[in-house]
Amino acid sequence: MRDFNETNITQAVIERFANTPDPRLKQLVTRLVAHLHDYLREVEPSFPEWLAAIQFLTRAGQISNETRQEFILLSDTLGVSMLVDAINHRMPAGATETTVLGPFHVAGAPLVESGADISFGAVGEPLYIEGRVTSNTGAPLPGAMIDIWHSDQDGFYDVQRPELDHPAARARILAGADGRFEVRTIMPAAYPIPHDGPVGEMLQATKRHPWRPAHVHFMIAQPGYETLVTHLFASDSDYLDSDAVFGVKNTLIRDFIRRDAGPLPDGTMVPGPWRHLQFEFGLKPGS
Repeated sequence: MRDFNETNITQAVIERFANTPDPRLKQLVTRLVAHLHDYLREVEPSFPEWLAAIQFLTRAGQISNETRQEFILLSDTLGVSMLVDAINHRMPAGATETTVLGPFHVAGAPLVESGADISFGAVGEPLYIEGRVTSNTGAPLPGAMIDIWHSDQDGFYDVQRPELDHPAARARILAGADGRFEVRTIMPAAYPIPHDGPVGEMLQATKRHPWRPAHVHFMIAQPGYETLVTHLFASDSDYLDSDAVFGVKNTLIRDFIRRDAGPLPDGTMVPGPWRHLQFEFGLKPGS
């Protein structure tokens, strides 16, 4: 076929993929071509605009490295990450809703005993977390592995602090016989996603902010169930209605209850106010 124009070129490109042996790959590339061409016909970009788009993607690749993935940030801020998450996690009744993993999870965090202090010296308002892991029908799941991580009081994760030579506000813990677990830590803070690159330029140009509300991350694994990746958001945090990565869900907004000075649930004395978070996590049956 010759003489391509804005009407016939889409089908011609799709036909070039006719011999793709993997049917799923064929579907992915041909539908991408169809939707991308439709988008271009709709917005009719100028040559300078198309070049700007190519340069934007080039800069996103150039700034990415082993500790920063600008394309994940782009996916997050365009709502794509949460859309993919929603498509892949249609949850039954009783199962906790999911949200994005985020860029700050670290495999192999310290394994601690129930009730341990996982702040590992980070300074902040004390937070006591009590949780329980069950199936979506409410049966306790003893031995479930719970990964917990969150920012410090300044909004930084331990991996963002080069002066630290140890984990902080990060640990793994096994659920007890009744599915329960508890840890001591500190209150997280709201923080901005990295915005010193092309994604930040996009946010600035469109008058969007880069902030995320205060939250604690959880990843919970148990054989026979889908691994749960979620956050619990502090109900008194800013940005709950404008999370830069669209991760907030009403069922995940919780009261981090403010308590007066005195003993924590495990009897530890604290000299000032502290926060108390309680939540039951329901897992979806799966492989």
